Amino acid sequence: MAEVASEPKDTCATTTTTTTATSRNSDPDENRPVRVYADGIYDLFHFGHARSLEQAKLSFPNTYLLVGVCNDDTTHKFKGKTVMTESERYESLRHCKWVDEVIPDAPWVINQEFLDKHNIDYVAHDSLPYADASGAGKDVYEFVKKVGRFKETKRTEGISTSDIIMRIVKDYNQYVLRNLDRGYSRKELGEKRLRVNMSLKKLQEKVKEHQEKVGEKIQTVAMHRNEWVENADRWVAGFLEMFEEGCHKMGTAIRDRIQERLRGQQSACLLENGEVVTDDEEYYDDEDEEYNDDEEYYDDEEYYEEVYGKDSNNENEGNDRGQSEKEKDEKENNDKEK
Repeated sequence: MAEVASEPKDTCATTTTTTTATSRNSDPDENRPVRVYADGIYDLFHFGHARSLEQAKLSFPNTYLLVGVCNDDTTHKFKGKTVMTESERYESLRHCKWVDEVIPDAPWVINQEFLDKHNIDYVAHDSLPYADASGAGKDVYEFVKKVGRFKETKRTEGISTSDIIMRIVKDYNQYVLRNLDRGYSRKELGEKRLRVNMSLKKLQEKVKEHQEKVGEKIQTVAMHRNEWVENADRWVAGFLEMFEEGCHKMGTAIRDRIQERLRGQQSACLLENGEVVTDDEEYYDDEDEEYNDDEEYYDDEEYYEEVYGKDSNNENEGNDRGQSEKEKDEKENNDKEK
């Protein structure tokens, strides 16, 4: 027996089913409800099951929905171990609002005898072939499809009993520790396996802690990268502006030092030549007044001799010349007297 809509394909909650056969031996009386039958395992009853039953219930304006549930022996033989017991599964169906009647110990394969016993007009299930593990046929619904009593329903994707069990198995350690916190004993949960799982749990926690640290570092790097990308233009422009300003200041300082050196050298050269020029004005010191390359130097004696000595010499020469002439005249006079 198949688990109805255990792996549904359609998320529509109210999809109206269609009939796969167009002929029947006798049509249902319009004055009475149409008796529709749906069967399955319904382990860990979920909304995927409920939606399939809703579609079966709404397949006709006036429908009486019967739901068959296989017992534990049949289910374990042809499908496998269940989480819930048969009584738990029966009770779950009784609390579904779309279900009018629950049929316990439903057969794995439907036959004409079963249809007649419960006055079933149609059997509702999804159209995919459901392998017959009992070996009676290729599809457990092959018979009802042939006689034209099959109503197709749609599955709901993303939910099934197998998926729910897989989630529990995947996070087994977390559920074990949770149940320990809620009062379950180690013996009830399997002590030996629990020790191993607790060690694995600690290892997982360490791995998770390191992953979080690495994630934080990656996030920090990404944040700094985004900050750099956002502010790169501004930072580059600011750097270029500072660089240009620094180059200008450096150039000005170098130029001033060169000019200062040139002025120093020029001043030294002018001092050697006896004159100093500063800011378009001529400056003369005492030595420049006394010493000049273009003028002749005289001391006091030479100056006196030059100025006064020359006249004295001329006067002496005149006197000597007059005295000589006088002596000459006197000599001539003496010679005449003789």
